[in-house]
Amino acid sequence: MIPVPVRRAVGAVAATTLLIGMAACSKDGSTAAAPAAGGSTSIGVDLPRADSDFWNAYARYVPLKAKELGATLVGPTNSQNDVQTLISNADSLVTQGAGALVIAPQDTGAIGPTLDQMAAKKIPVVTVDTRPDSGTVYMVVRADNRAYGQKACEFLGAKLGGKGKVVEFEGALSSINGRDRSEAFGDCMKQKYPGITVFAEPTEWDGSKAQAALQTRLATDPDINGIYMQAGGVYLDATLQVLKQKNLITAPGDPRHITIVSNDGIPQEFAAIRAGEIDATVSQPADAYAQYGLYWAQQALAGVTPKEGPTDHGSTVVKIANGFEDQLPAPLVTKDNVDDKSLWGNATS
Repeated sequence: MIPVPVRRAVGAVAATTLLIGMAACSKDGSTAAAPAAGGSTSIGVDLPRADSDFWNAYARYVPLKAKELGATLVGPTNSQNDVQTLISNADSLVTQGAGALVIAPQDTGAIGPTLDQMAAKKIPVVTVDTRPDSGTVYMVVRADNRAYGQKACEFLGAKLGGKGKVVEFEGALSSINGRDRSEAFGDCMKQKYPGITVFAEPTEWDGSKAQAALQTRLATDPDINGIYMQAGGVYLDATLQVLKQKNLITAPGDPRHITIVSNDGIPQEFAAIRAGEIDATVSQPADAYAQYGLYWAQQALAGVTPKEGPTDHGSTVVKIANGFEDQLPAPLVTKDNVDDKSLWGNATS
């Protein structure tokens, strides 16, 4: 008969061996640790808003990608661009049985305490598109938003020959995305194209505010020859309405042409590029946001610890102060590659 202490030691060794044997590399090279607490394998999803063509496309991708991944969803709820509603929705999703959350906080400063509360409850959180300023996250899934501003600056600067006046519709500066795009665009313009005057209009991801700002700016500076829209999903229609009313949409190459670069990569932007109404956009991957937001939530529920470095889906995982970030690629789209079938905007009706 084996003494009790020895049996316990043998049991501990066996359990350790079993855990080691169960640990496996995920497709990004991460290794498995203990599964997340709580036992639920359901994923709660909150959609950030319904007033953006980009986010509506993301909403359509979520159930499709969940089916592909075999993920069980709770929700989705929609926080309608209100952080207090998001906080309430997050609590509700957990109450309904979510073991992990996928959210897209538009106010990246105010969500921190809620993230820490979820961490204390052993509920891993994946944020999509935005990186919270504080609070613990398992993974942030987003593209490099500073690169958005940089690419827009370099495209406009080259097209305008380093001279002219550009209106920039800034996203909400309460969001790290708005800050990243604005700072990168402004820094690039100052350093590379000092001959271009930038009118940075604070429009809070609101198309009506962008429309009003553009009308006012064109009245004071009718020689505007460039526009940077930080989110085509909310600014495109508003911008084109103003320009059409003023008969300011002309073909590229026309001396009166206003060069426009956007961010999002929605089908409507691609149609506008083909029509010569705008010149470029940076394709923000709505399909990949849905897919890898859910994928990383599944990894969290399985107890996988993310590993820094390149992934097999063309991105790079980096360590950030409050978790990890999966940085997805976001290509510049112009008339030269607007028909590329690999772009999600060409696969969405």
